[in-house]
Amino acid sequence: MGIVLTEKAAEHVKSHAARQGQGGYLRLGVRTSGCSGFAYTVDYGEQLTDNDQVFEQHGVQVVVDRKSLPFLDGMEVDFIREGLNQRFDFRNPNVTAQCGCGESFSV
Repeated sequence: MGIVLTEKAAEHVKSHAARQGQGGYLRLGVRTSGCSGFAYTVDYGEQLTDNDQVFEQHGVQVVVDRKSLPFLDGMEVDFIREGLNQRFDFRNPNVTAQCGCGESFSV
């Protein structure tokens, strides 16, 4: 299945990389956290490992480590701007519940 990155999210990643002087890619993952069990991790990187799965969308590489992939497979990542606020929006079909504040999820 993979990870789907919307055009808006891809443009944000490209813009961020250009401002930081990086080529890089978007790295997504999960970590144990919060009251529901897991939280998303988002980072920008430049080095891949043998443990990484790479997806390319709109000219941007999205990298997910194999341990996180079962939790993220099929997810769509969008980028939303609301006034002065901006954030990645994760639409994950694997999520069965979220905490009240929206910071953590369970599968």
